[in-house]
Amino acid sequence: MSVIVDTSIWVEYLRSGNFSEKLDFFIDENLIVINDLILAELVPFLRILNQKKLITLLRNIRRLDLFIDWNQIIDYQYKCLKSGINGVGIPDLIIAQNAIQNDCEIFSRDNHFFLMEGILNLNMQ
Repeated sequence: MSVIVDTSIWVEYLRSGNFSEKLDFFIDENLIVINDLILAELVPFLRILNQKKLITLLRNIRRLDLFIDWNQIIDYQYKCLKSGINGVGIPDLIIAQNAIQNDCEIFSRDNHFFLMEGILNLNMQ
């Protein structure tokens, strides 16, 4: 099992140390994976804060390749809208697709993932 740690968890962890016990467990067990989308959301902010060591650590996490199937993204968005889930961003749909493609769980505090869980058969932490 691998776990994609979403940007929302990293931000909360860096701001206040929340989720540290669970995140530390995933790190110790070498379960964490990341993708370029999550890095693109995190690294610019960390660069502003001059967090070079943290950027290096994040870039050393096993990275999943992104193979975006746009037809599937459209289908995911359709399923969400049909189920009454509005406002799901394309980045969240891409992360969900990446998790499904790689049989990963998602660790997030973003409510969109929990709303999509049953619709897209996501495995949430």
